Amino acid sequence: MWTRRLASAVLAAAAALLGSAAVADEGMWTFDNFPRQAVAERHGVDIDARWLERVRLATARLSGCTSSFVSPTGLLLTNHHCVEGCLAEHSSRERSLNETGFLARQREEEIRCSTQIADVLTELEQITPKVAAATRGLDDRAAKERRRETLTNLEQSCEDTSAKSRSPLKCEAVTLYGGGQYWLYKYRRYTDVRLVFTPEDAVAAFGGDPDNFQFPRWCLDMALLRVYVDGRPAQTPNHLRIDFDGPKEGATVLVAGHPGSTDRQLTVAELETLRNEVLPKTLLRSAELRGRYLQFAKTSDAAARIVSDSLNGLENSLKVQRRLLDALLDDRMLAAKREQETALRASVARGSAVGDPWARIEAAQQTEAALLLPYTYLEDAAGFNSRLFRSARTLVRGAAERPKPNAERLREYRDAALPRIEQNLASAAPIYPELEQLTLSYSLERMREWLGPDAPIVRRLLAAESPDSLAAKLIGGSKLADPAVRVALWKGGQRAVDASSDTMIELARSVDAEARALRKRHEDEVEAPVEVASEQIAAARFAALGTSVYPDATFTLRLSVGTVRGWDEHGSAVPPFTTLDRLFERATGRAPFAVPERWLAARPRLDLMTRVNVATDNDIVGGNSGSPLLDAKGDVVGLIFDGNIHSISGSYWFDEAKNRAVAVDAAYLREALTKVYGASNLFEELSSSH
Repeated sequence: MWTRRLASAVLAAAAALLGSAAVADEGMWTFDNFPRQAVAERHGVDIDARWLERVRLATARLSGCTSSFVSPTGLLLTNHHCVEGCLAEHSSRERSLNETGFLARQREEEIRCSTQIADVLTELEQITPKVAAATRGLDDRAAKERRRETLTNLEQSCEDTSAKSRSPLKCEAVTLYGGGQYWLYKYRRYTDVRLVFTPEDAVAAFGGDPDNFQFPRWCLDMALLRVYVDGRPAQTPNHLRIDFDGPKEGATVLVAGHPGSTDRQLTVAELETLRNEVLPKTLLRSAELRGRYLQFAKTSDAAARIVSDSLNGLENSLKVQRRLLDALLDDRMLAAKREQETALRASVARGSAVGDPWARIEAAQQTEAALLLPYTYLEDAAGFNSRLFRSARTLVRGAAERPKPNAERLREYRDAALPRIEQNLASAAPIYPELEQLTLSYSLERMREWLGPDAPIVRRLLAAESPDSLAAKLIGGSKLADPAVRVALWKGGQRAVDASSDTMIELARSVDAEARALRKRHEDEVEAPVEVASEQIAAARFAALGTSVYPDATFTLRLSVGTVRGWDEHGSAVPPFTTLDRLFERATGRAPFAVPERWLAARPRLDLMTRVNVATDNDIVGGNSGSPLLDAKGDVVGLIFDGNIHSISGSYWFDEAKNRAVAVDAAYLREALTKVYGASNLFEELSSSH
């Protein structure tokens, strides 16, 4: 137990460490703990409980992104780059919806995105006392296992109870404040999600990778989806109004969304592991794979279409990885982090009976470094970069895990996760053998290079084969590209998987024992001690500061507050808005600066002073893509799609002076829908909610 005396000492030491939340508008706040009074004092706006509930029920989590309901008939607003998987699913070698865009002029033309879901957070339940009681008095490994079992059982009990109602829920255990709090988040899940509209990639991602994470920008990164229930558009009375006039400079704006993850509470030892071990190796792999993708794309127009989605995602992650490494190489920032940690550590040492949790994390980081390469290539499957292999592993592990009691399974195979797995296995998204050959042969090469040719797994697989020849055999002998085959194996369970002679299934079976052993060792020797030590550090911080600060992002619903404003870059002011005239001025006619033909044709009709993109100082990270940018009334005035280059370091710390979110201005949405795409029905539906 943390005494009051210790809490006071921690508060004094931690004030510098966490006090930045009280300066400027840093923070990704949970909806149950929004700092209403502080925001009212700073911005002169009152975000009350009614406002919060309306926005919460109108905000939906997608696969890796955010969206918001913007009509009473299930229409969702999100980003173009959040629907690229759906576009790829309905494309082919000959025709790419990513290139052409898509518009359903009638409801019957809306196309199903088979792997997409939309989750709306309807209820929150505090379960911290239950988790604390279950793990009390246990050692690190036993506590980790009991915690996993407890969270799984609570999730399942929640879903079983809700299944008896008319509106069954998806329940998710959420850890906040490094274990200071545990919650059950209860969602209404929509599994029938259909694409309604999205523009061409050339205008949605104008500027491509050179402009990515930059500002000024000129992107129409938008898409409209619709959720269905029982074959009909869902009734969504909790929807948001769009103010097509957009925001004004200096206006208070809020972002409701699902930031993926931040590491602002990691210890210095953990940050050093990322800096010295994880990020450099990841960057090397990503950079070389990007080069292979680019070369492949140049071989034919069809190849360029096939690899487009993968290349876009890789280029985005590569830029993120580079900037994260740059952030950790900033001696000034890391020194400040070390100084703050030292103060907190000294305070804990004076009044704690739990020893030195930082030292235990440091020891675990040595094991992390030793396990990193084999774990990365086997358990993380970096040595088997193939959609076919990922399906095979899902089938092999699913067959082994599902017969076990729910609480004893790997977390990704608990009952609550099975419907999502089945949805993905049944997806008809095409798998292209030539792209599979590229990624699998490349990853086998890198595994041989990094683990060494004498590593047992490498000798077993490549003693008589080259990476190219083995990849060709594995891909040629697999039928897992057919969703019917995948579904049959899933339904057939262990007997069907054991009887399968599919080459990818055989590969997944052959490497599973070694990969599981690495996972178990990592869980016992790295994750367990780090989790317990992190909880002890979090307990110190939480005892002193409680919920007066925000928790790290966990891909759960958050609200951030900010202002429409630019920043100073090397002595030059960066204005917060861009206008449409500069889109055409920057156009070269060649990708990634080519304006689509329909835009060139529409140019005489356009108001070239329309605001296109807007910068704000809201605190966001990946996962906020597609988040609504809201004014103080709760109306949508923009659509978050990116951050500037300085925002990437927001994974570790928030730079109030330069960290900026980037959004599509609502005025640009109106200009595009009405004057370029002739989407009058859609615009009327969006406007009718006013």
